[in-house]
Amino acid sequence: MTAAAPPTDPHRIHDLVGIGIGPFNLSLAALAHGLPTPLTTAFYEQRPAFHWHPGLLIEGATLQVPFLADLVTLADPTSPWSFLNYQRTQDRLYPFYFAERFHIHRSEYDAYCRWVSTQLPALHFGHQVDTIRWDPHAAHFEIDHTQLDAHGEAASLGRTHTRHIALGIGTEPHIPEPLKPLTDTHPTTAPVIHSADYLHHRDRLLDARHITVIGSGQSGAEIFLDLLRARPTGSEGLHWLARTPAFAPMEYSKLGLEHFTPDYTRYFHALPEPVRDTLVPQQWQLHKGIDHDTIAAIHDELYRRTLHGAWPDATLTPGVAVRTAGRVANTRVELHLEHTQQRTRTRITTDAVVLATGYRERPLDTLLEHLRPHLRRDTAGRPRVDTHQRLDLGPAITGHIYVQNAERHTHGVGTPDLGLAAWRSATILNDLTGTNPYPLPHRTAFTTFGLTQPAIPAQPPTLVPLTHPN
Repeated sequence: MTAAAPPTDPHRIHDLVGIGIGPFNLSLAALAHGLPTPLTTAFYEQRPAFHWHPGLLIEGATLQVPFLADLVTLADPTSPWSFLNYQRTQDRLYPFYFAERFHIHRSEYDAYCRWVSTQLPALHFGHQVDTIRWDPHAAHFEIDHTQLDAHGEAASLGRTHTRHIALGIGTEPHIPEPLKPLTDTHPTTAPVIHSADYLHHRDRLLDARHITVIGSGQSGAEIFLDLLRARPTGSEGLHWLARTPAFAPMEYSKLGLEHFTPDYTRYFHALPEPVRDTLVPQQWQLHKGIDHDTIAAIHDELYRRTLHGAWPDATLTPGVAVRTAGRVANTRVELHLEHTQQRTRTRITTDAVVLATGYRERPLDTLLEHLRPHLRRDTAGRPRVDTHQRLDLGPAITGHIYVQNAERHTHGVGTPDLGLAAWRSATILNDLTGTNPYPLPHRTAFTTFGLTQPAIPAQPPTLVPLTHPN
């Protein structure tokens, strides 16, 4: 149970207010809590407590990054909020040592983050942020929020004042346009579930005679494997579809992983906008491929089912796009397919669908509606984000709005990667304080990206002091 945060003084001006408490803003809160000169902070989250992708905590599923990619270690290995210290407090350090696990279970990462979230006093769960405004006379932001009761209903209204903001509102499930007609989730219809909600509907899915999984990434693979293991041999009734030309492994070579370093992030940020936009889709195997162990487990399970001479009733088809989709008498789903290489078309009917179609960054415009005239954008209309994670705002606004996991178009494929969480949080705190509480590495990759390396940005010479008299 998350400890209740103390009520905030409505007249106090905070140094930093975070909006959203996912892993990235939780990292920022943890590192801010450890500063030698404390910041006045508050972090707001609409949900009643911290939970990390609860619908995908499939038994046995592991993180795709090492445990060192926790909330703090890669910026401050001595922090009390490290994963290793969590293991120590749970009296599990020796079992973890002997387990020799570099990639931990997702459920364990979720428990670790919840452990941190229960101990940081600046976190306020059950608070929905409604509007953000800039007060030009007081030169700070005003944040209006609603405190929610246990049922998610409005209980009280509040306002917080802050000099700076960190947006960590995360991503939301993405449903491609041809599949949107299937999103009716009435209980009498054939279930169509986004992978984000998989575990909440798993039993209902398993009741279906035939299930189709759409999506070739890690989530689609894990769900297909979980369904396959739960179905009887010879009566699997599974079809796995993907747009990608193959069910391809994730690029996990050591030099390939250097695309998730600060060095590559700086290189990518310095590229021209059209080049960045071309690069991101080309690098899909860096973040949309499938873990080697998961691919092996799927093949092993399929092979085991051939030992008595028959092939499993499971079809795996890459290179297929869904052109249109609809319901048939509410009891089945019809998918119209096109093979992207053969240019052939067909249709299939199925009793249930899992949409492992990924996530998209939540748009910032609704939350920043009152700041829209001050928000500078690129040629595609997206917010500009500088190397210090700050939105490019007009000169009338002297406070900073930092963003976390909303800058793939400016910072590249490492944006949602947990391995860059601590580095990005440290970057924000170093910039905000105008000091260097978390010294950052000057070099992080053996690869030299480009013929010239962008200079590591220097800390700004003058910034807002840590505290001000109110």
